[in-house]
Amino acid sequence: MPNLLDTDPEPLPALLNSASTDASFFFFLGAIVILLILSALVSGSEVAYFSLSPADKELLENESQNDSRGAKVINLLDRPKSLLATILIANNFINIGIVILSDAFMAQVFAILGTNENAQIWIQIALVTFIILLVGEVIPKVYATKNSMKFSKMMSNPLLIIRFTFKPLSSILVRSTAFLDKRIKKASPDISVNHLEQALELTSEEINLEDKEVQILKGIVKFGNTDTKQVMTPRMDMISLDSQCPYPETIDMIIECGFSRIPVFEENIDQICGVLYVKDLLSHLDKPADFAWQTLIRKPYFVPENKKIDDLLNEFQEHKVHMAIVVDEYGGTSGVVTFEDIIEEIVGDISDEFDDEDIVYSKLDDDTYVFEGKTPLNDMYRVLDIDGKEFEDEKGESDTLAGFLIEVSGKILRKNEKVDFKDYTFTIEAADKKRVKQVKININRQEDEDSDTTD
Repeated sequence: MPNLLDTDPEPLPALLNSASTDASFFFFLGAIVILLILSALVSGSEVAYFSLSPADKELLENESQNDSRGAKVINLLDRPKSLLATILIANNFINIGIVILSDAFMAQVFAILGTNENAQIWIQIALVTFIILLVGEVIPKVYATKNSMKFSKMMSNPLLIIRFTFKPLSSILVRSTAFLDKRIKKASPDISVNHLEQALELTSEEINLEDKEVQILKGIVKFGNTDTKQVMTPRMDMISLDSQCPYPETIDMIIECGFSRIPVFEENIDQICGVLYVKDLLSHLDKPADFAWQTLIRKPYFVPENKKIDDLLNEFQEHKVHMAIVVDEYGGTSGVVTFEDIIEEIVGDISDEFDDEDIVYSKLDDDTYVFEGKTPLNDMYRVLDIDGKEFEDEKGESDTLAGFLIEVSGKILRKNEKVDFKDYTFTIEAADKKRVKQVKININRQEDEDSDTTD
């Protein structure tokens, strides 16, 4: 029987030291696994919460009365900056903990394996980085993207606790970002109307849009770049009333023209004193011939020629008017513009039972058209299906076809005179001493055909 007193005293400390090493080894390993799980949950929360669609949020709001977790998710989303700051702070603390524990853990592993010190550093960096990215970032974010609603509800309680815990730190982070937001100028995309129009032309070739839809989109693109002068009815074509006109003649003119609002002038057309609304006369149709209809005139609304029609539309809505008198730089009357004129720039011509159905242009063949001289250049562009850039560069102050030809030629054109411009030949079909009434346009495609033949 062995003598216990003769036992070697060395194995007991070694045994205790070995047991202590094993305990710390498994402690570090268990702590790293727990922190990796927490990192995965927090990282997945970032994707889950910020990938919720408006439809998902609406569903959560509807369910919030019966599902407390849905209400908590909405509560967290109400302050997105605070939520993001909380997630980032928690994730950074967790990752720092993983790095510290993994360093102690790997030191024990390398001590057992006897690995070279330089090799230890590179193995530790590569291995820890890979595990954190894979387990703590990639896998949870992929899962959260596909199950955002479920993941958000699961993490609602933990995130509320974390937000409360890190509230002082997250508040400082949110305030510092707000401070920077106010002082950093946000870069706005330098996109011009021409760029948008070119993008529309490229897109319209690839997608199946009807011609009407394409024209509406083009109208929207050009809308903010169009002057009032380009869409108004010029003074030569205005229907107006003399303030001294007798009541019976006024009624006859209203019936003949069919307009619901008519400008009223004193002495001459440059002295517009108001606008007569036909509806205001309805209750006075039985009045005698000496009825003072002038008392029904409403105050006119004046706008300059160069006002953009998008601004004019806003003013019409703000002042609740549907007609404005357009004046030039000297205060003279240039024309009249209506709410309908502005809307037609987007949706195209709007016809009613009082509109003149006469054709303002004729198409003789694919390369020959006949227009009235007063046709706006914008309308000519639409008919010819061109962007009109070359005309816009040379038109000066003119906005009609006749005005453009006078601008280019520098004189009042007579019948049968011709004007060559770019790939177009303009022939005056009808004119008087003061203006051009009708123009024939020939599109010269000879150069294009020659180049095609050469190719």
